[in-house]
Amino acid sequence: MGRYLFHRTWQSLVTLVLASVVVFLGVRALPGDPALALAGEEATPEQLAAVRADLGLDQSLPVQYGRYVGNLLRGDLGESVRTGQPVADLVATTLPVTAWLSLYAMVVAVVLGVGAGVVAAVRRGRWQEWAVSSTSVLLLSVPSFWIGILAVLVLAVWLGLFPASGYVSPLEDPLRALWHLTMPAFVLGTAISAVVMRQTRASMLETLSADYVRTARAKGLSPRRVLGRYALRNSLVVVVTVIGLQLGGLISGAVVTERIFGLPGLGRLTLDAVFTRDYAVIQAVVVLVTAFYVVINLAVDALYSLLDPRVRVEA
Repeated sequence: MGRYLFHRTWQSLVTLVLASVVVFLGVRALPGDPALALAGEEATPEQLAAVRADLGLDQSLPVQYGRYVGNLLRGDLGESVRTGQPVADLVATTLPVTAWLSLYAMVVAVVLGVGAGVVAAVRRGRWQEWAVSSTSVLLLSVPSFWIGILAVLVLAVWLGLFPASGYVSPLEDPLRALWHLTMPAFVLGTAISAVVMRQTRASMLETLSADYVRTARAKGLSPRRVLGRYALRNSLVVVVTVIGLQLGGLISGAVVTERIFGLPGLGRLTLDAVFTRDYAVIQAVVVLVTAFYVVINLAVDALYSLLDPRVRVEA
């Protein structure tokens, strides 16, 4: 098992290196000049040259990449062209907002998706399965931004149940934080829950028809024990993969959700950085998201060995 995780770890490190190269080149391929955005439209050629020299943009790409990697290894993410603040401070301020929102949204997605998927599989051919399948198709078809706008209009403006915008840290006031994050978390989590629903249902249907499940029933075990110990646990191997991939996708989904609900998170920071061609911020955010994906994939691989003994044997 340790050997298996070692190989997955160095493969992940190679992925991070390749991702840093792609991000570095991709950001510089964006149209626009960050030096012009910083110096202003009326800047002289001499002023633009001075700004480029200060930012290191007058050097060759290999030299710029070497400086970028060296600073990254030291924890120096550079300074924002737009605000002049250290990028590390901006990320440290906005990352907790996105992290709390993503965590809450994933809890919503797992509870709704796994629960509804199990119900649809157990009640196959009945109205429960039809309701779950129809709901999942509807949630996958409707854009999340439209659901967010509709939620603001109905739940915030008409009914006044939740605030339309604003953020409170759970470390300061947990109840108010829950009140502010409930609506955006449900909007962000519903689309993911639809994917989890369908995958859980398909995996459960396959597992319920397996020989070991029929043997467990023949032994006289209670339906709840057969469902929980034998069927659901073996079905979660595939579901965990889907959840891991969707968890990384929450960061990209948070861009739209944070804009709709006025949350000062990482997605909003990224969007502002793209509009202003803020190289340092874009690079830091994308590398951070890539590292998040890699860590999630490693965690999923580790969970495989706990859920499926065959993975431990093969490893």
